Parts: sequence; C-alpha cells; structure tokens
Amino acid sequence: MAKISIKKLCLYYNGHQALRSINLDVTDKEIMAVIGPANSGKSSLLRALNRMYEIDYARISGEILLDGMDIFDIPINDLRRRIGIVFATPVVLPGSIRKNLSYGPKLHRRIGKAEVDELVYNALKSANLWDEVKDRLDDSASRLSGGQQQRLCIARTLAMHPEVILMDEPCSGLDPVSTAKIEATMLELKKDYTFVLVTNNTKQAARVSDRTAFFLLGELIEVGKTQKIFTRPVDTRTDDYIRGRFG
Repeated sequence: MAKISIKKLCLYYNGHQALRSINLDVTDKEIMAVIGPANSGKSSLLRALNRMYEIDYARISGEILLDGMDIFDIPINDLRRRIGIVFATPVVLPGSIRKNLSYGPKLHRRIGKAEVDELVYNALKSANLWDEVKDRLDDSASRLSGGQQQRLCIARTLAMHPEVILMDEPCSGLDPVSTAKIEATMLELKKDYTFVLVTNNTKQAARVSDRTAFFLLGELIEVGKTQKIFTRPVDTRTDDYIRGRFG
C-alpha cells in the first residue's frame, strides 16, 4: 500500500484551478521529487497533502489517503503532526534553539526536562546540526546562519515524530555547502521517513530522489524513477523542461 495515495485531485483558488485531476502514489520511505516551472501546481500539491490550503480558503475535490485513510477523517492536528512541512524560507520561532524544538511537543503533552533533553539531542542529531550547536542550545535561534536555521526547521519537524516530511524548495536561498548538508540529511533520514520534495533545481532532484514527478500548468505530465525521467522521459515536454528549453 502506498504511504500517500492521491486520486483525481483538483484544487481551486477563487475560481483558478491550480491542480487538475492528479493521480499519484508516494511510496513509504522514498524521496519523491516534484519538479516543474513556476505556477505548475507544485506547492499547491504540498498544501493539499496536510490541508494547509484551507488557510487560503481554497477548495479541493478528489481523494487523498494516508496509509489508506482519508485525510479528512484524521483530526487536523494529528494530520499536521504526521505530515510535517519545511518551507523555502526558514521560519524559526522566537527564543532559544531548545525552545524551538520543545515547543511543538509541549503543545501536545506534558514532558519533563529529561525527555526534552533527549528530544532535543535526537532531533538535532538527525538533522546533522547537533555538533554545530550543542554548546549554545539556549542561544537565540535567530543567531544561526541561514543553512543552520533551515536544518533547525527540519529538526523541529522531526521532534514531532512525523511519518511524511514535505519540503517546499528547502534550499532555494542557501549556499552550495548548506544545500549539500540538507541533501545529506534527507538521504540519511529516508530510511525512517517519506519525503515529498518540491524543487526548481533539477540537479537536486537528480541527486537525491528515488522518483520524480513533472508538473506543468497544474497537470501531472509524467512520473517515474528519477534516472529514467532524466535520461529517457516519455513526454517531450518533460525532456524540454529538463534540458532547459523552458521553465
């Protein structure tokens, strides 16, 4: 069974159709890259998966299943814990690195200091950030570099013990070194988590993803194993985009 199964998904913003009858399965513990030019529906897909589109008063039709269960049958707080999201621009919370990581879990239940310490260590270690910040956990998170802030956002998502992590252009504003660290983090975490990675960087998709889906003007044009998509795509529009003829 697919971890996420999307069937005939359409999404509308004030009469504008952003997604057009999308059918897509995401396998457990894979990195699914979603590529395509601007306004192709990539970010709208992510917003549909954990129902963030509701904030924009958008509406959808079709079906999204998480482990075979309709996401509308899952309480919204539980859904957004199970399907976390990391945005293009890192958004750290006011306060310390430690508080950034403990804030979410404390909203759900009471936890003691020892458990907080373990949670902080595990999340930072998994996000490849522990060695860089272990001596300044009580410093303001805003004092971290951009790449460190993005990895802190990944750690903050991991602290909630999600099953799926949505990544919306997570490296768009980062230098190559920070980008490489985040890609390495994703590859290490894949054994425990399912990723859906929206990226405009086709080279990044080629480096880290197991499968790639190409979107254009709200339609899913093609999906398949990444190596095949990048070397022998079926649709000429996919080939044209990958070769930089448009986008």
